[in-house]
Amino acid sequence: MEVRARAPGKIILAGEHAVVHGSAAVAAAIDLYTTSSLRLLPEEEDGGAGAVELDLRDSALVFSWPCSRLRGALGELSGKAGAPAPCSPDKLAAIAKLMEGQEIPEAKIWLSAGLSAFLYLYTSILGCRPGKTVVISDLPIGAGLGSSAAFCVSMSGALLTASGAVGTGRGSGAEEWQLFGKDDLELVNQWAFQGEKIIHGKPSGIDNSVSTFGSMIKFKKGELTNLRSRNPVKMLITDTRVGRNTKALVAGVSERASRHPDATASVFNAVNSISEELSSIVELAAEDEIAITSKEDKLAELMEMNQGLLQCMGVSHSSIETVLRTSLKYSLVSKLTGAGGGGCVLTLIPTLLEKVATELESYGFRCFKVEVGGRGLQVCRG
Repeated sequence: MEVRARAPGKIILAGEHAVVHGSAAVAAAIDLYTTSSLRLLPEEEDGGAGAVELDLRDSALVFSWPCSRLRGALGELSGKAGAPAPCSPDKLAAIAKLMEGQEIPEAKIWLSAGLSAFLYLYTSILGCRPGKTVVISDLPIGAGLGSSAAFCVSMSGALLTASGAVGTGRGSGAEEWQLFGKDDLELVNQWAFQGEKIIHGKPSGIDNSVSTFGSMIKFKKGELTNLRSRNPVKMLITDTRVGRNTKALVAGVSERASRHPDATASVFNAVNSISEELSSIVELAAEDEIAITSKEDKLAELMEMNQGLLQCMGVSHSSIETVLRTSLKYSLVSKLTGAGGGGCVLTLIPTLLEKVATELESYGFRCFKVEVGGRGLQVCRG
């Protein structure tokens, strides 16, 4: 039996970076997904000993660990499907040794953190049971769309489903995507967050939460508030194709805050106010064209202010500024989403979508047109 779980990417409408320092943030799921497909194998199918295999289909890379080697490094693991425990320093060191000998291209050395998260999740939930996992994704990696969170959420969903720890709710046929119940989603989210910690060090938890639960949420100091968008919100997402290091950018903002505590406290407070106001506006129902235009104008102003504050934090980039200038030519407002330093940029789209997208693509950028606030984690058996 194969289990497939897919989890959406996310955008942050307001509050990135400041959320790590206690401010509110607003995030939404988008209709771009990462899918993890898992097939457990009997010991004898892999020549007696068995192996755990991960196929990163988009990168054309396959990694494999013999179960005997996993047991030697991590001990006899039976798998634990309850609430997760953080990855201990000893286990992290053992996983690092398991990474030795894996042929990771130098240009993709950043994959090692994701592979470590995979080994932690797999062995913690299923032990050293042999299996093959294939991962495919619509999401660009390291671009601010929550690709690592979608990986951890979809992987946790597939592993927990295969272990029998979670079930599915709505949906019937074997080939139909089904939704998890609330308690099961909570468990998946807890495991995914532990994976995110291995990848990013000190994540806020917002990426894995919105990927797990979907829709649109306000996140503040670990507390989630579900938001209901009364009108469709459409965004153009521009991938600048400029890579960046999330952990380094988060650390850079923290270092700036330690050097200028009063100034950055004011910046974080302003971001908090923007996030709170934006969350109220998205829930307002606009019944006619005038009201919709007014709502979009307010959202645009808040996004513009948030972008200015992100520039104050030092996380913009020349490629981001190019997107800002281009969209401004069409009287459209843009802001970075995620860590910044490159990555993706959001543009709130009322009209003129095709024209601005065409010019942005002429710079070599990649554009996605998405509707925000969609479904979270889903699973399929078959």
